[in-house]
Amino acid sequence: MPIDILYFAGIREAIGLSAETVTPPPEVGTIADLVGWLASRGAGHAEAFADRARVRAAIGSDFADPDTPIVGAREIALFPPVTGG
Repeated sequence: MPIDILYFAGIREAIGLSAETVTPPPEVGTIADLVGWLASRGAGHAEAFADRARVRAAIGSDFADPDTPIVGAREIALFPPVTGG
């Protein structure tokens, strides 16, 4: 099933895209799996996801942990940690 992936901030800059639609292979079942698979898609993706511990995700409008399943997700946002003040 295709998933719309939205990229923000430094991730968007490294990849050179603000969004793309992907169809991950069946073995990609969690956010962590997705990020690992995306990192293998090219140099920009590898750079964007080099420090996977710093990648945050949201499925729809809900924040998601690395072990959150992506089954049925239609939109996933990936972004660096957000700071506020």
